[in-house]
Amino acid sequence: MIEVRELTKKYGELVAVDSLTFKVEPGRIWGLLGPNAAGKTTTMRILTGYLPATAGQAVVAGHDVFDEPDAVKRVIGYLPEVVPLYPDMTVAGYLAFVAEIKQVPKAQRKAAVARVLGSAGLKDVGGRLIKNISRGYKQRVGIAQAMINDPQVLILDEPTIGLDPAQIMEIRELIKSLRGEHTILLSTHILPEVTQVCDGVIIINEGRLKACGSLEELAASFERTDGVVVKLRRAGADEAALFRGIPGVEKVAVEGSEIRVEWSRGRDLRDDVARLALDRGLGLREMRSLAGIEDLYLKIVSGRSEP
Repeated sequence: MIEVRELTKKYGELVAVDSLTFKVEPGRIWGLLGPNAAGKTTTMRILTGYLPATAGQAVVAGHDVFDEPDAVKRVIGYLPEVVPLYPDMTVAGYLAFVAEIKQVPKAQRKAAVARVLGSAGLKDVGGRLIKNISRGYKQRVGIAQAMINDPQVLILDEPTIGLDPAQIMEIRELIKSLRGEHTILLSTHILPEVTQVCDGVIIINEGRLKACGSLEELAASFERTDGVVVKLRRAGADEAALFRGIPGVEKVAVEGSEIRVEWSRGRDLRDDVARLALDRGLGLREMRSLAGIEDLYLKIVSGRSEP
């Protein structure tokens, strides 16, 4: 549904996107991850036709972004990081206005507005001025305007940025409800959001592709060791030395208030680690497995592990 080949964007000598290649299958939710200035927003703007590329190819729903820009705009919905809302319009009035701009046939606009008001959970605020609704509802309006033309593809740039925890959960559930009906590419800085919402990820850094695939595929490719991170009452050299004494443990490192314990894949020493912490009275506060999205992301972006 989305296919990018050797996509490049230069601003003079600065290369913002460097020979980027990836593919997103129909009906899937894919996360676009990377640190600040990695090229995420530039990539999204190119895919939506808001920004020309220097080189390469991008195809959305079978349409070449550069050769068929109007066709692409008809099959795509875009939520930019800063949502373009008109505060003195009502929610329903704004959505009707967007439907007209996106050339939704006049006879279908009323039904289109009703559809996205329902899909985005906006029925109760349809008649209210946008300036008088909450930040969470404004974000829902942004997603609704992206869906007003019933696009095959949704591009969402930081859809939960600036929201409180309850609003974040609501927007995540809204995005998940769109799986299957739409192909979704979203960028986010909230790494746990990927595991809760996305089917897979594209990780870029300095404009270059670092990894692309399902979370399970990436974990299998990048993790050559298994292990846990333990949070104790105190994490220091003495506590680390105790874990090094467990048969089969290959590496132990103190990371702030936590201790990272690693062993070869295929073994499972979690019970041994937990038993030692309890028997020695180390004050075990938490124990979690390695290869979470945070751990994986840091490995890939830092270049500490190659597939």
